[in-house]
Amino acid sequence: MSPYVDLPLSAQTAYAQLFEAALAANLHRTVADLRGSFARKRVSGHEYWYFQFTGLEGKLKQVYLGPATPQLEALIAVRPSARRADPLTALARSAQVLGMAPMVPRQFRVLRRLADYGFFDAGSVLVGTHAFLAAGNALGVRWATPARTDDLDFEHAGKNLSLALPSTVAVDTPAAIASLELGLLPARSLSGAPGPMYLNPKEPEFRLDFLTPLSRRNDAEIVHPRLGVALQPLKFLEFVLEDVTQVVLFCAEGAVIASIPSPARYALHKLLVYGERSVAFRTKATKDLVQAAALLSLMKRDRPGDVESAWRDLVRRGSGWRRRVRESLSALERVAPELDATAWLSQLAPV
Repeated sequence: MSPYVDLPLSAQTAYAQLFEAALAANLHRTVADLRGSFARKRVSGHEYWYFQFTGLEGKLKQVYLGPATPQLEALIAVRPSARRADPLTALARSAQVLGMAPMVPRQFRVLRRLADYGFFDAGSVLVGTHAFLAAGNALGVRWATPARTDDLDFEHAGKNLSLALPSTVAVDTPAAIASLELGLLPARSLSGAPGPMYLNPKEPEFRLDFLTPLSRRNDAEIVHPRLGVALQPLKFLEFVLEDVTQVVLFCAEGAVIASIPSPARYALHKLLVYGERSVAFRTKATKDLVQAAALLSLMKRDRPGDVESAWRDLVRRGSGWRRRVRESLSALERVAPELDATAWLSQLAPV
């Protein structure tokens, strides 16, 4: 059985329209789109109205609206009932009805809030199963085996690739998470400091993990100075950070633009981490192989050049990288014999 099902042209068109609309919305945000409140101030004996909101760096900002005239105050008074409907909602619902995979609303709200705070503008990348599902939408397919997870995994360049971050961007990630009022708290690390995982003690299966590439075999957690969160270094993550793509994530409540790894690099990265999984994490290891097989099968059909390019990069990174891929190929062959992965990958570049 094929690991994916091609979605109809109508679904792919709906996704493209939603993606374009979400990009446009990001570029044309106004005060009406901000979450905040109005403030009236007296300056030199005159009264003025301002709109105040929390900026990217977590500090309170104000936008001047004008003097306190009856006309302006009348507009302010009706704003809660006259607030514009989200134009993305109808497009998101249409994409879902036509077969695109939506996010669970609660998880979508986390992503949307982080995006509002500039999290993805600061260079962060969504990884894990949510990225896998988003890649399927972007590539116009529905995965044959539904994959759901309560984890939201985020990866960021951290110290290693800090130059990829705009130097002027600072994001108060803890404030963004706290503003959701979902009870998500930072788990404590061994040192007693807040760690790279946020979870709700009453719902430990729903958590946020913040990751960064491992540097110089130092696996100590680091605190990113502009994100305000601890990051867990993991092996091979730099491989998927070097080529990312934008996607639109959505549910019936709206849509948001985020970054995910390129599908080809995501698939090969899954082969790399398979060899790192211990017996205790065999379930996750199998999931890695299933996702790699599905993506490689699709990319082999539609975009083989992407995989060839990523493969050449991988094998140039050293014997350790090549050894792990070799170890994964036989296991991948058992999971997806129709892929003939060993023969296919060996033809891309010598290992």
